[in-house]
Amino acid sequence: MKFSAGKAGRKWPSGYRSRDQWAMVTLAVLLMASSAALAATKVPLPQPRPAAPPALDNKQDGSSSPSAGAETATPPSACRLALTDAVAIAPSIPAITGPGACGGDDLVRLEAVVLPDGDRVPVKPAATLRCTMASAVADWIRTDMAPLAEGLGSRISELDNFDSFECRSRNRVAGAKLSEHGRANALDVRAVKLANGQTIALTDRNVPRELRERALTSACARFTTVLGPGSDGYHEDHIHLDLAERHNGYRICHWEVYDPMSAVAPLPAERPAEAPPREVASQTETPQETLPDREAARPAASQPAPSPQADIIPTPRGRPASAPVADMTGMPSSKKPIARPVSASSPPRPAAKHTKRKRKRHNDLPPFLRQLFN
Repeated sequence: MKFSAGKAGRKWPSGYRSRDQWAMVTLAVLLMASSAALAATKVPLPQPRPAAPPALDNKQDGSSSPSAGAETATPPSACRLALTDAVAIAPSIPAITGPGACGGDDLVRLEAVVLPDGDRVPVKPAATLRCTMASAVADWIRTDMAPLAEGLGSRISELDNFDSFECRSRNRVAGAKLSEHGRANALDVRAVKLANGQTIALTDRNVPRELRERALTSACARFTTVLGPGSDGYHEDHIHLDLAERHNGYRICHWEVYDPMSAVAPLPAERPAEAPPREVASQTETPQETLPDREAARPAASQPAPSPQADIIPTPRGRPASAPVADMTGMPSSKKPIARPVSASSPPRPAAKHTKRKRKRHNDLPPFLRQLFN
């Protein structure tokens, strides 16, 4: 017995559905079943964040967790707490590491020093220093240099910063030890400017010597290293200050305060009257006599009598007296340089000996030309 859709329709006319309709009904039933299953199942929620483990004591095991340094800020140092805005404008900056041993921590950017009366002394350009070095510079300006400027009837208006942090060797010499500038522990100062326009250049000879000596005394009392003119040839135009730590607290203070240079070269001092007489040549030594002196010393009998014809040059025969006299070279005497006058003391010249030149007869010429030449 064969079964078909037509026969099913005729047999069950009210319940006939096509193949597509049955598929849609089946899909709807499956979707309803899956949604009911999802509704009955709960979606799992994320677990709560675990509590942070207790911080380990670094003093006990000597180590710290990697997350503790990132989340916990380093407490400020005692220098940082003391270097307030009432002393200096010096914001903290991140630590510098490398290259090599350069850099350091607890660094500040010293922008200005605040005087006790509230006035600010800018540091131009701003200096990158360790907190301890910046604090020492601020105390030097506030306590020592400010009263020095007040003694001149003015106040400090600016600090000339020549160099602060720089990763380099000493004096920039290849192969030398690391400079304190590379550790941000040094400052080079050229001058201190005043409000009245005056500039106190610490190495200028024209600045009064007393001012430079007072600056020298105050700097050597506050810093462990002070280098200036006369120290090593590298600090002739500025002053080097640092807080280098040495064995047994050894300090270096080498700064020559030179006198002002004279505008005119100094003359030698006059010879005092009580000085012994200068040494003279021995009287026994006879100085070399000149030629006139020797001739004058001769006796009169030994001197030959001058010849009246000594200075007269004979005139050749056959030439007119008005013609210029020619010498043996053929140059006229008018073109020759004038002879120097003969002094009485000089020996007379020997008379020039006149020799008659023999004519050359041109025997090899024809007779008619021979008469012309002869």
